[in-house]
Order: sequence, then C-alpha cells, then structure tokens
Amino acid sequence: MPVMRIDSDTPLPFMKMHGLGNDFVVVDARHLKLDVTPALAKGIAHRRFGIGFDQLTLIESPKANSPADAHLLFYNADGSTSAACGNATRCVARHLMAESGKSELHLTTDRGDLLAHDSGDGLTSVNMGQPQLLWDQVPLAEEVDTLELPIEGGPTATGMGNPHCTFFVENADLIPLEEFGPRYEHHPLYPERTNVQVAHIVGPDHIRMRVWERGVGVTLASGSSSCATAVAAARRGLTGRKVQVDLDGGTLWIDWREDGVWMTGPTMHVSSGSFTREFLESLG
Repeated sequence: MPVMRIDSDTPLPFMKMHGLGNDFVVVDARHLKLDVTPALAKGIAHRRFGIGFDQLTLIESPKANSPADAHLLFYNADGSTSAACGNATRCVARHLMAESGKSELHLTTDRGDLLAHDSGDGLTSVNMGQPQLLWDQVPLAEEVDTLELPIEGGPTATGMGNPHCTFFVENADLIPLEEFGPRYEHHPLYPERTNVQVAHIVGPDHIRMRVWERGVGVTLASGSSSCATAVAAARRGLTGRKVQVDLDGGTLWIDWREDGVWMTGPTMHVSSGSFTREFLESLG
C-alpha cells in the first residue's frame, strides 16, 4: 500500500474509542507519514475546537526485525508523550484482533513489549509488564522507600512505564480530586510529573479508585493507574495480587502475575471519521 503523507490533500482518518470512559483518538499510521507536534495533539484534544481525548494513540508498523504486530505511540491532552496507556492499548488490541482475525497480539510501546488477548464476553486483556518498584525506575528525584513516600499521607510510588503516586484514603469519593491531583502531579519528588490516584479498600481484593492523569486531569478511568494501584495495595498487604478495581467509568480486573501485570476490561469503538485539511492546517 502506498504511503500517505500528512502534507497531502487527503483528509486524515481517525477512530474514536474508549475504555470505561477513558477516551482516545486513534490514528492508524502504519501507511502514513505523520509528525505529531504538541500543537497538533493539543488541537485535536480540545473538546470544543477539536474532537477531544484523554490520549492520542498512533498505530505504527512494527520496528525493523520486530516480530510484533504493531508499535503504539501515546500523546497526552497537553501535547506531552507517555510511554504507556493501558486502556488505549486494550482498545487498539481489540481493533487489530477484529481486523486480523487473531485472538492474541504482540504489541510494542516505548514501555516495552506488551501481549494482548481476547478474554471472551467482549473483554480484552493486556500484559502491562512488570512494575518498576525502585526509586530510579519510577523515576523519583532521590533515593527513598517507594512503598511509603516522605509525602503527607504516605503514598506509594510505582512505575508502569509512566510514574504513579497512590494514596490510600478512608473514602476516595470524598477527595476533591480537581484540587488534590495537580498538587501532587507536580511534586518535586517526581521529576517527570506523576499520575495521582486516591483509593480505598472496599472488601477482600476489591478496590475503589479515582485518578488524576498527568498532562490530562481527572479521567473516568486509567489502565496504568489501575495496575499501579493494584500493585501498591498488594505490596502494602491490603489485598492479594488479583483484584477488582472500580473506577468512575466502570470496572477493570488486575492480576499481578509472575510474567507481569495483566489488565482485563471492556472497550468501545465509538465512531470513525477524518480530520479535514482545513482543521489540520489551522493547527500549524
């Protein structure tokens, strides 16, 4: 298939998808030369002047000599990049499985190699890899105990290809996340900023969690945040390694196994469309 260039006169196709209300604009760039600038990402992300998303996801051809089915790139709503996005990975995996007829996929991201499979009943699972538990892997600005950070509330730090800061509170629903989240996203202990979660234990192996995403804000769900919270709860002895996580947008099931942290949940392909040349050119 010939390569389509972003500077051609052809409109740019996209898909709108979500995982539990964590929403994405997905562009299939396997046959497309596309340079995503911060201005382009922010313009598409605007929910009045663009389409709106929590993350923009590009599906690229696998790297040279890679056995993977595709390579994924992620951009936040503020134009910054992220090495991982669990719900977007599940959405793209569902799309590629439907396209190829496969029930298992090998995907790569800047986080590393991720395996995905069809779990039946409309559910898609992805292995997000092993959590990063050392201070310099998260990363943090200095050597501290990641299980309980020297921050008020004693949150736990976890890396899932992106940094996380998980607070266990009495009632996550009572935390004013719009104020609480940005206060810790920019904490000096996190040189690359951080995703912020507030969570409480509902019952045995059952967590209620809400999330402030780095570079995005409050979101209805976050796959990597769910994985980080499950890992933090298991490390602190609050749960086992296989848990149900209830988010504002629905439920994910997390299983921290020997081969990595598996995440399972539903996805939705909402619509397909294309960006006009007029819109793209307006973003510079």
